[in-house]
Order: sequence, then C-alpha cells, then structure tokens
Amino acid sequence: MAGQDNVRFIVQAGGALRGRLRVPGDKSISHRSIMLGAIADGLTEIHGFLEGEDSLATLNAFRRMGVSIDAPQEGQVRVHGVGLRGLRAPEGPLDLGNSGTSMRLLCGLLAGQGFAVTLTGDASLSKRPMRRVTEPLALMGARIETSIDGTAPLVISPGNRLSGIDYKLAVASAQVKSCLLLAGLYAEGETCVTEPAPTRDHTERMLAGFGHPVRRDGPRACLSGGGALRACRIDVPADISSAAFFLVGASIAPGSDLTLEHVGMNPTRDGVIQILRLMGADIEVSNSREVGGEPVADLRVRAARLRAIRIPEELVPLAIDEFPALFVAAACAEGETVLTGAEELRVKESDRIQVMADGLRRLGVDAEPTPDGIRIRGGAIGGGAIDSRGDHRIAMSFAVAALRSARPIAIDDCANVNTSFPGFVVLAAGVGLDVRAEGRC
Repeated sequence: MAGQDNVRFIVQAGGALRGRLRVPGDKSISHRSIMLGAIADGLTEIHGFLEGEDSLATLNAFRRMGVSIDAPQEGQVRVHGVGLRGLRAPEGPLDLGNSGTSMRLLCGLLAGQGFAVTLTGDASLSKRPMRRVTEPLALMGARIETSIDGTAPLVISPGNRLSGIDYKLAVASAQVKSCLLLAGLYAEGETCVTEPAPTRDHTERMLAGFGHPVRRDGPRACLSGGGALRACRIDVPADISSAAFFLVGASIAPGSDLTLEHVGMNPTRDGVIQILRLMGADIEVSNSREVGGEPVADLRVRAARLRAIRIPEELVPLAIDEFPALFVAAACAEGETVLTGAEELRVKESDRIQVMADGLRRLGVDAEPTPDGIRIRGGAIGGGAIDSRGDHRIAMSFAVAALRSARPIAIDDCANVNTSFPGFVVLAAGVGLDVRAEGRC
C-alpha cells in the first residue's frame, strides 16, 4: 500500500481505449485568463477553467493581491478586474506551489508594480532556473533578487518605471516571451521579443482579445506600454498536453478507437500530432472551429503500427511538454527514435530526459539519454515499479505505457498529477485504462 504521503498508481497490463472523452481545460490558457482578467477593467467570465493545483495557485495569488475572484464551479470562474494599476501588495510571500508558469509570468507582471513582493514555491519549483526571466527584466529596470543559484525565492522590489527593450531569446520559451510581454504592459515605449523558433502564442492571442494587440512580424512580437485591458469572455479549450496521453495510448493499444472532444489546436502547440503522424499514427481531425480566438477540433485516434523516426528539431518547441508521452510511443515503435535539440526537457518539473530514460530502462526498453535528447529503440515493455520523481507528466506517461506492458506497472510519487489533470484516474478508467490510485489523493 502506498505510504501516507505518497500517491501510487497501479496500472494493469493491456487493454484498449475506446469511447469519447473531454480532457480538462488548457493549463496555459487558464493561467493567462486569470492574470489578464485580474488587470483588466470590468468582469471577465471564464468557461472551461482548469481546476488543477497549478492554475489555482495563480488564482489564489491574485486574490491575495486584492482581486475578487468567484470560486470556480465546474470550470466557470468570474474575475472582477482591478485595472492595470489596481493590484495591492499581498501580506507575506506568494506561494506558487509547483507552477513554473505562475512564477515566470508573474515575475514579469509584478516587476512593474509599485510594491514589493516575494514569490516562493515547493521544493521542485525552487530548483528551476529563473535567471532566464530575471536577467532580461533587469535590462528593463526591474529589481529582482534570486537565490545564489538563480532560483526562487524571487524578491521583487519597486524601482524606477520599466523601459521597453528589444530582446532576442537564446532558447525558445513561451514562458520567457510571455513574462517580458507582460512586463512590457508597464514599461515606457515598446517591448519586443524575438524567438529562435515558434512557441505557444496564447499570451499574444489573449492580449488582443482584451483589447491590447500585439504586433507580430515573423518571430518578433512587440507591444507598447500603458493603455488598458478590457474584460471579455474566455472559453478554454481542452488541453492538448493532457490529450497527448490518450493520443499515445490509443495509438499503441491494439483495438483502440477513441475520440477526444474540443481539443485546443493552436498551431504553436500541435507538435505532438505532427510527430505521431510522422510515426504512422491514425489521427483524424474533425469539427474544426474557432472559440475565443483559439482553434479547436475533435480528434479521433485509432491503434496503428508505429515506426521510429528522427524527430525534426523544428517540431521540438511545438511539443515540449508532450515528450514524456511521445517517449512511450517511441518505446512501442519499430526501430530507433532519435530526439535532439530538447535540452529544455532537463529543467522541467524533473529532468524529463533522465527520469524517462531511467523508467523505460526499468521496464526493459533500450533508452539512451543524450545531453539534448534521447535515443529509444522500440521493443517489448515489461512491468515493475517506477518513480515519477513527483512529475505529473512522467506519472501519466508510464500509466498509458501499461497498455502495452507484459506485467502491471506501479508508479510512485503521483500526487502532482493534480497540478495539471485532476480526475485523471477516473477519466482514464472510463475509457479502458485499468488504473487505480492508492494513498493520499
């Protein structure tokens, strides 16, 4: 039995995924809807909000800064905006739990406020690199202190008004880009960010929806400081990162035929579909439409014979969060799959390259980590015990791996699944995954 402070997934071997399913709302959009709704003028209504621990950390942070936010009810949230300059200093540090998105984006948004604030997080978040946001913010005039290792806690002090900059990202990162654009709302002049490869553009789309357009010219995004944001209605699509586990599971499990409803199909996020199709996956897109400025569609996925590929580096930023699940697909593909250009995976909630390689090897899969990627040779998947290292995406990836395993898989340290996918066990069991959770839920 799992220990008192551990959640363990027990997943029986085999099975197939069938039926229809709508996974929870997109985490990236949920975060941004609270942030922009809080600093807009008027009432913002959010539908489909992800009630996971990460998104709720953002919601609670703004409540502590004086924003009235109605309690989420089945994904419905009402944010009573206070305007661009209406936030108030919180009493004590803002604890953002495990949410790197909350910390990095709030770092930019709060850099231009007239009050001091400290951002903290759990043990995992406190190990993640923050200089990638604090250094460019310092160029704008922000005053932010980090630990000696460049990690949280982050102490943000009021200073001179921020000045816009023209900044080129060294590594493609939607979080860094969004952080600087949010700081740009409070800066004099224009703030521009150029990225080396496309990343998710939810911030740019949502700012436009709030009446503060971002000028885009290829890889460059610019906005002017000042002005005001106008409250609006937001419909959050189902999260493609959460859908990814089922896209992979239905692809690898013989006899599967699963439809995922209302999935966000933002072109800066659809790398997982492109990669799986390159591997031979049978994914049919239907009912394509646009909701609140974001493209959505239904996805029907059926079991297919997957083949190994060398993953194109230009697709890496478009699937950065989905690679743990894609590594499971690679373990079931014929031949050797090679990933390069993905060093960003080493500084997520865990070192996802190493932790996935360790877990796959434990299940008998030939997996060789490299500094910026991994080589995986497809073959038989055994069973046994896996340590997810507290990483929600690692835990869910090994859960769907059991669809092709010879024996049951037990996955430890799964409590953080609730950060991004509350109800995963119930939803997965409802479409055919033989999974149960033991321990504290």
